Amino acid sequence: MRDKLSEIIEIDYHDLLELAIQKKREGYRLSQACAAYIDGKPQLSYSFADDENYKYVTLRCKIEKDTEIISLSEILPYAAFYENEMRELFGINIQLIEPDYKNKFYRINKETPFAPENKEQ
Repeated sequence: MRDKLSEIIEIDYHDLLELAIQKKREGYRLSQACAAYIDGKPQLSYSFADDENYKYVTLRCKIEKDTEIISLSEILPYAAFYENEMRELFGINIQLIEPDYKNKFYRINKETPFAPENKEQ
């Protein structure tokens, strides 16, 4: 029987850092990270690829609008670009991003343009 090549794993946001470290140790690389609002609540997806076995695993967590997320940039430096984008465009509260572009990653006129107008919805 063939293993699944793509998998989405729903996780608690408290487990994100530990699971990202685990994926890194298993030889996966972070291939993308993004945010979206589903039913007015933020959802974060961090996708990891195993280039040797062509496997793809996405860690997905749903959070409350004011939840603080610790950046993965200390263990995965290139995560900083995705996380700066998630914070600036979606209003996700990501702490300890390095480098931190302090909401100046993009040249945009509207603050958090992809966040719902009323985050309470």
